This record gives sequence, structure tokens and C-alpha cells, in this order.
Amino acid sequence: MNKNVFHKLSYGVYVVSTWDNGRPTGCTANSAMQITSSPATIAVSINHDNYTNHCINESGRFAVSILAEDSDPSIIGTFGFKSGKDADKFKEVKYSVEDHMPVISDSCGYVVCEVIDKMETATHTVFLGEVKGAELFGNKDAMTYAYYHKVVKGKSPKNAPTYIPEEEIEQKEGKGRRFKCEVCGYIYEGEELPADYKCPVCGMGVDKFKEI
Repeated sequence: MNKNVFHKLSYGVYVVSTWDNGRPTGCTANSAMQITSSPATIAVSINHDNYTNHCINESGRFAVSILAEDSDPSIIGTFGFKSGKDADKFKEVKYSVEDHMPVISDSCGYVVCEVIDKMETATHTVFLGEVKGAELFGNKDAMTYAYYHKVVKGKSPKNAPTYIPEEEIEQKEGKGRRFKCEVCGYIYEGEELPADYKCPVCGMGVDKFKEI
């Protein structure tokens, strides 16, 4: 089975957020979709190992911030490669409270939902939420998952539904040398890796890069 075909399905890049006993928390997600229009309902898929899963179950509400093509890539790293159980992710990212939920300011907009049902799979919970609020932040182009891979050159967090182990990904020959961030999988291409270089996705320094 060639799992690379799953990347041909249409995905966006989102931050799903909620409250953790009054503290904002959340995680990066690519599986969010509108299920019905009236009443408007949204489904999101969150890994059982993500602390956000527990917090959504506790709070009964979640928000989906839709990242834009020009959103800071470090947002994806902050929410995708750290655990909200150990880190205050929102301390590093500008946000606002809209419709009583924390949402990312550097995004296309948001949708706030109240959980009305859920479905358990072996690895993920699919939360079904009735929309309680939504707004656009300007006229930005939403980041697609394909854009994230091809332009941002980011990889999927291990808990993402679309995660594929590195050995199963078809590697393409690029020009020059290639260095991979061992934290988030970002690929830097060039003859030399600058000494002061920081990964644009997760913010790690050159000590976390390995030539491939």
C-alpha cells in the first residue's frame, strides 16, 4: 500500500484550541471539515495521545483557527511538536478570546464549536461540534496541506492522521546538500547550513539538524 496517496486528499492546516482549567491550549490539526450547513457542524480528528483531546473532552468546546499561507510557520511547530501538558503554547503566539474561546490572531479566521457528539477510533477521537461563532480575519488564502509540504517544507507531527514514517516517504533528489531538522522534519537545502540558522517551523538551532 502506497500511503503517499493520502497526501492527494484535500486538507487544510489548523490549530484546534480549547481551555485547560482556564489556561488556553491546543494542537495543530489537518483533519477538520464541515459536516452540515444548518445547523452548521464541524468535525475535527484529534489523536488520543494529544493533551488537547483530554481538554476538549473536559471543556465540551473547541475552536478551529484556519492558518493562512502567510501565517508564521513557527505556529505549526509550536502547536504540532510540543505537548500542552508540559508547555504553555499560547505564551509564544498572539491570540485573542473570541466567542469565549482562544483563537490564533495570525490566521484566516476561526470557528467556535460546542461538542454535540464524538466517535472513537483506535488512535483518534472525531469530535462533532455545532458552530456557535465564526469570523474572518481579512482576505487571506488558507494554507493547504499540500502548500505546507511543498512551500513551507514541513512534515506531519507523529500524532497527525496523515503522518507517514520517514522511511516510507519517497525522497526526491534536490540541488545541493540537504539537512533535516530532527524535531519537526523540516528540510533545509543548500551547500552550507548557517551557524545561526533557526528552523522556521519549530525554532530549533543547527544542533538539531542532520545532513541526509
